[in-house]
Amino acid sequence: MDHFTYKSGELCSETVPVSKIAAYVGTPFYLYSSATLLRHFKLFDDALEGMEHLVCYAMKAASNQAILKLLGDAGAGMDVVSGGEYKRARAAGVPGERIVFSGVGKTRAEMEMALTGGIRQFNVESEPEMKLLSTVATALDVIAPITIRVNPDVDAKTHAKISTGKKEDKFGIPISQAREVYATAAALPGIKIIGIDVHIGSQLTQLDPFGHAFEKVAELTEVLRSDGHEITRLDLGGGLGIPYENSNVRPPHPAEYGALIREKVGHLGCEIEIEPGRFIAGNAGILVSKVLYIKKGEEREFLIVDGAMNDLIRPAMYGAHHDIVPVVEPAAGAEYQKYDVVGPVCESGDTFAKRRSLPNLQAGDLIAFRSAGAYGAVMASEYNSRPLIPEVLVHGDQFAVIRARPSLEDMINRDTIPEWL
Repeated sequence: MDHFTYKSGELCSETVPVSKIAAYVGTPFYLYSSATLLRHFKLFDDALEGMEHLVCYAMKAASNQAILKLLGDAGAGMDVVSGGEYKRARAAGVPGERIVFSGVGKTRAEMEMALTGGIRQFNVESEPEMKLLSTVATALDVIAPITIRVNPDVDAKTHAKISTGKKEDKFGIPISQAREVYATAAALPGIKIIGIDVHIGSQLTQLDPFGHAFEKVAELTEVLRSDGHEITRLDLGGGLGIPYENSNVRPPHPAEYGALIREKVGHLGCEIEIEPGRFIAGNAGILVSKVLYIKKGEEREFLIVDGAMNDLIRPAMYGAHHDIVPVVEPAAGAEYQKYDVVGPVCESGDTFAKRRSLPNLQAGDLIAFRSAGAYGAVMASEYNSRPLIPEVLVHGDQFAVIRARPSLEDMINRDTIPEWL
C-alpha cells in the first residue's frame, strides 16, 4: 500500500497533485511520501511488538537526510555500510547507539569515526577486519561491540546480483567456521562479542529461505553459548521484497515475517534487530518524467522521456520492472498503445520497458515510474553529464525539495583544470 493515488483524475502524492510539484521543480524528479515511509516502518515495528527489538533502516536504499530524520524521529535505527552513510545518519540526528555498521570493506578511518562518534555495534564480516577493529579500538582505549556475520549458505532465490547468503558470495564467514572465529574474537582486546549477524539477500518474495537461515542461527546461538560466549543480540538482516508489478503475486507481509522470527528464534531470549530498506522506501517513492517525443520506428513505437538510466539504473542493471502510469488518469475506455519507453542517454541499455501497454500519450505528458523509492536516487550518476535530479518529500498537503537540482555550471565547476594545461 502506498499514498500515490488518483484524485479527481490526477495522480497525487498524499493530497498534493504530482503536476503541481512538476511545475515547481521541473522534470525529472524523485517524489517520496512521508506517510508511506512511516507506515512501512511501523509495520515492522509492530510485527516485533513484545520482543526487545530495534528496526534499523538500511539507508543504502534511500539516504536523503530528510528521510533519515523522518524515520529516526519515529524511533528507527540505521544500518550503514560506509563512513559517508554514518555521517549522514548522525547529521540527521540519529544517535550512535542506534547505528549498526555493516559492510565487507570497513576502513581504519571508518572504524575510528564510528568508535569516536558513537556506535551500537559493528557487524564484522571477516577475521582480518575483526583484528583491525581490535587494534583500532585498543589504540583509542575503547571497546567495540561486535556481532559476527555468518554466511549460512542459504539460497535466497532472488536475483544473483543481490544474493548475499550463499557460500560463493563475498559476505560473512562460513557458518561452519563460526566456532573458531568466535573463539579468536573472544581472545582479542578491545572488542566485545554481543551476538550474531546474518543477511541472505534482497527482494525475497517467500519466507522459506528466511526460515532456513534463522534455524541455522538458532542452532549456532546454542552452540556458541555452550562454548561460553554471551550471545544477547541477533541481527537478522533485511531483504523482504516488495511488489514491483501490479499482479496477484504478493511478497510476505511484515506481520508474517515477524511471526517467523518469533517461531524460529523467539525462545532464545535475544534482542532482535532487523534491517529493512527496500520494503520501507521502495513503494514510498516514484520517479516523475516528461514525454519528450513519440518516435515511430519500423516495428516499434518509442516513448522518449527526459528521465534516463543515469537517474534510475535498475532496469538497465537488473532487468527490473517498474510499473509506469500517466499522471493524468486515463478516461474510461481510453485507447492503449504498446511503447518502448526509453531515455535520452546514448546507450541502447537506456530502456525502461519494452512493448509496455500505456494509454496514448503525447509530448509534454507526465508519467510516473512507480516503486522507485529504493535504489533509485542513491544509485544515480551524472553519466552523459546529466546533473543529478531533485528529490521532493510530501507530508500531507505540503511538499519540500530535499535535494535541489544542480545547474550545469555547478556540475562542470567541480572539475579542476591544471595550470599546465
